[in-house]
Amino acid sequence: MSLLLTAIAVCIIAALAAAAQAVSGFGFAMLSVPLMIPVLGAPSSVVVATVLGLVLTIGSTIAERRAVEWRPVFALSGAALVGIPIGLAVLQFLDPHWLSLVIGVVVIGATVLLARRTPLQLESRRGIVAAGVLSGAMLSSTGMNGPPVVAVFQTRGLRPVAFRASLQAAFAIQDLLAIIGFVFVARLTPQVGLLALIAVPALVLGWWLGDRLFHRIGQGAFRWIVLGMLLLSGLLAIIQAAVQLSG
Repeated sequence: MSLLLTAIAVCIIAALAAAAQAVSGFGFAMLSVPLMIPVLGAPSSVVVATVLGLVLTIGSTIAERRAVEWRPVFALSGAALVGIPIGLAVLQFLDPHWLSLVIGVVVIGATVLLARRTPLQLESRRGIVAAGVLSGAMLSSTGMNGPPVVAVFQTRGLRPVAFRASLQAAFAIQDLLAIIGFVFVARLTPQVGLLALIAVPALVLGWWLGDRLFHRIGQGAFRWIVLGMLLLSGLLAIIQAAVQLSG
């Protein structure tokens, strides 16, 4: 695939995933990484999605900073420092096809948990630390730190605006830490950086459209649409990995 077609595909995926995250507060990496894998391969998809995720979440965090619950955000991010090196080792040494399979399984498992709204008791300090370590490892290996972070804020019973704002703040800090790790292990290449830069306008457009929906439509219905898209993206990643591994 030419660089132009690759960039167009990445832009479309970035816009779609950004719109989903604007409405539900989660889903950007869970949707974008599996969809990018056929275009970029698993390792580069993880890095591109994380860079774009940082751009997306920094902007939304600044805009909604007064609604952020900062104490659990910092606790999660501090614990993520322990998990990020573990995830980087997985990203470096695991075969890309197996990594694609792992990503698909993680997406489907997380989607099922989010759909069931499974109550995880993560209000204690120990639970938050465990979730932070896990989210850091998941982020730097699969690009998806959402499920543990979402679980922590779900248990706090936040109103929708505070829930979304706190998620974005936690994602922004962890994405920055992971990107530093990607630079250290030479995964943030010039081509990967260029693709992420090209997709930024599409990212902004997707968030803007999703934010309009966030304030105008029933969040319950759209939440199920997002979950359906996540499930489909996870299945596609598994199917692609299975085909490649069998070949």
